[in-house]
Amino acid sequence: MKKSKWLKVAGSLSLTGFLLGSAMTPLSPSLSSQGIARAATVDSSELQKAFRQAAQEFDVPVEILLAVGYNMSLWEHHGGKPSASGGYGLMHLTDVNVDNLEGPDTSDNPLHMFLSGKEDAPMQGVVPTGKQADISLSDPSLHTLTAAADLLSLPSGDLKKDQKQNIRGAAALLAKYADQTVGKKPKGLDDWYGAVAKYSGSSDEAGARDFADRVYETINNGAAKQTEDGSSIHLAPKQITPDKETINPLHLKSDGEENKADCPKGLACHYVPAAYKKINHDGTFYEWSYGNYDKANRPHDNQEIKYIVLHDTEISYDLTKTVFQRETTQASAHYVIRSSDGDITQMIDNKDVAWHAGNWYFNSKSIGIEHEGIAIEGADWYNEQLYHASARLVKHLAREYNIPLDRDHIIAHDEVPGTSAARQSTMHWDPGPFWDWAHYMKILGAPLESGKKQKDVVQINPNFNKNMPDLQTPTGEPVPKQSANFVYLYSAPSFDAPLIKDAALPNAHPLDASNWGNKAVTGQTFYKAEDQGDWTAIWYGAQKAWFYNPKGKNTTKGSGIVITPKEGKTEIPVYGLAYPEAEAFPDGIPVRGMDVLQYTLTPGQKYVATEKVKGSYYSAPVYTYNPETTHKIVWGDDEFYLIHLNHRLAFVRAEDVDVVENPKHQHHHKR
Repeated sequence: MKKSKWLKVAGSLSLTGFLLGSAMTPLSPSLSSQGIARAATVDSSELQKAFRQAAQEFDVPVEILLAVGYNMSLWEHHGGKPSASGGYGLMHLTDVNVDNLEGPDTSDNPLHMFLSGKEDAPMQGVVPTGKQADISLSDPSLHTLTAAADLLSLPSGDLKKDQKQNIRGAAALLAKYADQTVGKKPKGLDDWYGAVAKYSGSSDEAGARDFADRVYETINNGAAKQTEDGSSIHLAPKQITPDKETINPLHLKSDGEENKADCPKGLACHYVPAAYKKINHDGTFYEWSYGNYDKANRPHDNQEIKYIVLHDTEISYDLTKTVFQRETTQASAHYVIRSSDGDITQMIDNKDVAWHAGNWYFNSKSIGIEHEGIAIEGADWYNEQLYHASARLVKHLAREYNIPLDRDHIIAHDEVPGTSAARQSTMHWDPGPFWDWAHYMKILGAPLESGKKQKDVVQINPNFNKNMPDLQTPTGEPVPKQSANFVYLYSAPSFDAPLIKDAALPNAHPLDASNWGNKAVTGQTFYKAEDQGDWTAIWYGAQKAWFYNPKGKNTTKGSGIVITPKEGKTEIPVYGLAYPEAEAFPDGIPVRGMDVLQYTLTPGQKYVATEKVKGSYYSAPVYTYNPETTHKIVWGDDEFYLIHLNHRLAFVRAEDVDVVENPKHQHHHKR
């Protein structure tokens, strides 16, 4: 039988749940890690004044300047650290080179690995190192920081560090772009559309228009926010109808009618096929040895699409596409999204099964989306362009395939369970602790607070802007303080108690960002076991886990099917997939068994289930362009509940549990 192997991807960081080898004494995070705001020492009005002064100096409407900044960064400076796409400051001025785009050259670093989750495919070959990215660094849109610094006659470093100079640089660029698009000073707010479109950095008309449309939508609706450093910024609503013809002098690219990408209208979206080829074994080709996905006809072949799985790339947008175009990669995703401008490339038809999640059950029932970024480098923040493009794509796909817009079905790669105890320990942890789930769900039109409420069911929801836990990299270096999406879990209701240990990660350092075992993430739903003062306990990974939750500020009420081990059973097993019983497999399709995970649920523990499903397995053993003749979906009679076990989802057999609560009308957000 062919076995799955790991593929080492050079030139990137760990996504595999890499753990420090030696056991270490747990450290208690500082109080700042519990969501307690740091004392603000800034004048809360100073930043608003900086926008106003820059607007006056360069004769740019302050509404345009504020709205551009809001859509570039939500007015956050991120300490002057670059984004994953090489953009600096709250105006995201770019200074892109190979090093800051792809991270350090770690070609001998085996930490980052893709796992296909395809049992029938051997993992072979290598991919290029990070220094071989297929990108053009001469593109002026990648160097707006330098251009802005030249206009101000300042060192570029000043625009990276100083928020005021960053805003002045953006204003100078916008004034220049206005001159290029209308040939003179624009008479009113409506004439700045072309300049704003150019500021997006997109060379595609759809992407540039999408950004400009969102900027004007922000102006029409207004915006207000208190930033991480304590600044208060507001933009009063003003109804403006932009002159969209002002984009024409930019002569941007426009996709022709042949573009087959499945995307909503108005997004820069292209189709570049991932490799679907047999692998050359010294001149011999085998039907079972190929990359990087399987042909199917979902959902028309009785194979449902139920989940959308979000990833990050750990390498550049262009290199990711290059990787997926090599058949020896043995990994892929349906879509890849660029951070700088939200540009989207679809690489696999949604009807086909990508090898992206490391779990064949989830692969066969999901669409995978890669986002340009690096999980551990949270200061390389996920861009607003990225969030909005991703959310528009996900909303489109959810509508097309009837996928509920909730955190039970829109999930992270780090929430996908392993298929065995060994795999559970090595599954990926992207997109990581710095993905703003609350913001993302709000953009989707499905804010966490709008869901159905149920007694003793809690959904994790800390204030992202104020939640700044202590973290370190997998190799032990401290991570700069920044907003994060999780709460730490303790073994007792006290900061002096050790953080819990997950059975899959017994030797993980408690503060390691890749240690998903002691982190409950925004949007995940659990059953409340107990309250004690400012602390709440939940059932989590077969143990009681405590987190700081004064007056419920780190949660919102959730809902779901509540299950507990069936009366009379002393313990029940947990699985990472839901395959049919042996009797359901027809002749010619090998029986697929299920390994138990390293958790045992005992009486009294309660977990929140998302749904009850029948066991199923998609058999796709060979390379083919006629999947209806060789591939088959096997359905069984055994039933399973998909539960929020811990950081990851898991399955329990329906026959092993009692349903404590089963809401008659499960709420799904409108799409």
